[in-house]
Amino acid sequence: MRDLLEQLFPRLRTTAFEITSPEDSRYNCIAWAAGDTRRWWWPGEAPFSFWPSGIEREESVGNFVAAFATLGYEPTKSGEHDRDYEKVAIFASSEGIPTHMARQLPNGSWTSKLGGLEDITHIVLAGVAGTDYGHVVAFLQRRKPLST
Repeated sequence: MRDLLEQLFPRLRTTAFEITSPEDSRYNCIAWAAGDTRRWWWPGEAPFSFWPSGIEREESVGNFVAAFATLGYEPTKSGEHDRDYEKVAIFASSEGIPTHMARQLPNGSWTSKLGGLEDITHIVLAGVAGTDYGHVVAFLQRRKPLST
């Protein structure tokens, strides 16, 4: 499977990545970034996909930002690791249409769900950038819960 992922995402050939789960078509990258492995998140037509109530079901970066605001995320300037925050990145095509999201892990590396394929951990966020997913257009963050 590693060969297929490197074929689909050529930038992964030049950076470290690890497959961290088997294929699963129940959820996608947006759900994975949101921490939901039970359903497919997309602003498409209900009931085929989940989208937070009250957020317009149109594919725009603004609507993805609004959807994640329902989870406590707010825009931030960078994806630089900050131990006090959980961060996600929104990717979009050259036309500005959202295509992918990745979530930052506590160690500063990133995790992505690749469509209905596997989840991966990748050190370099841009490892999944390119023809299919475009490039990062926004970062969001929320404060990590205080540990007790």
